[in-house]
Amino acid sequence: MTQPTHAPLSFFDEVRPARSLQPPRRWYRKRPSELNLPYSYPVEKPYGMPGPDQGYAWKVAEGFLDQLVLKTGEDVSDVLAGCVAIATERAGIHGRAPHKGDIEMALTLWGYLDEAPSDLVEYRRDLFKGVSHDYWSLRELVARIPLATLRLSVKEVQSGSSQWKQLLSNK
Repeated sequence: MTQPTHAPLSFFDEVRPARSLQPPRRWYRKRPSELNLPYSYPVEKPYGMPGPDQGYAWKVAEGFLDQLVLKTGEDVSDVLAGCVAIATERAGIHGRAPHKGDIEMALTLWGYLDEAPSDLVEYRRDLFKGVSHDYWSLRELVARIPLATLRLSVKEVQSGSSQWKQLLSNK
């Protein structure tokens, strides 16, 4: 609403021209946190595989707590930390967020969803020990799994669970 001409105006109340802004410049994808495909950063095993919404894997993993079959000397937090890291690596390879199938594949691969052979239990016990508290042990655990195994479906891992040494040999 305009000011009547007979009303006095102070200098600060007068209408002044607004500053015009220039149109925005062209946007480029060059910020450090943005992912470009193919990835432009090192993707060797110790660095892990980035992907969207990887924290969701923890929520999904908690749904498997009542199904875990643990042996003496195995800790639930270590098992979940290791399998969540494997699941997020698997999801990152596919360029997506983790889902139930990723967690199930990781738990099945290591024999945590059913009775595992005793040699697998002995093998996994030392590998998973303390991984929830040691990042480099966790990265080492994930690095042991070949990319070919991470690309397998849950059913393929279940059918090959008797040959776990071939599934876990990174050669």
